[in-house]
Amino acid sequence: MGIQVNKVHHIAIICKDYSRSLHYYTTVIGLELVSEIYRQERDSYKADLALNGAYIIELFSFPDPPARVSQPEALGLRHLAFEVNDVARTAQELQDLGQACEAIRIDPETGKRFFFTADPDGLPIEFYEK
Repeated sequence: MGIQVNKVHHIAIICKDYSRSLHYYTTVIGLELVSEIYRQERDSYKADLALNGAYIIELFSFPDPPARVSQPEALGLRHLAFEVNDVARTAQELQDLGQACEAIRIDPETGKRFFFTADPDGLPIEFYEK
């Protein structure tokens, strides 16, 4: 039977350069900064970010976190994926902002277009056609 899960509450991301990552997720991706705190005892920032009014990401900074392995792909969280209406337009807008984007591909199972880019720490970010 299993437990009852209502929805994904949030995704936590630890970043190396908090200001740079906060800029990426708010200005480049377009998430809304809902709240931000500094935790003195941890020397850590925490930002709550929302998409269309729904809280989805906690962005954390910690002193000297180890680098994330993206290549080769490692166990654990692979990527974040965002749905967009126009994949080609989204890729162009990101490139206009100086973001490198992989080539647009087609999902052989759904026939939908998608592509990948990366956040400032190399976390793969996918944009998938609605």
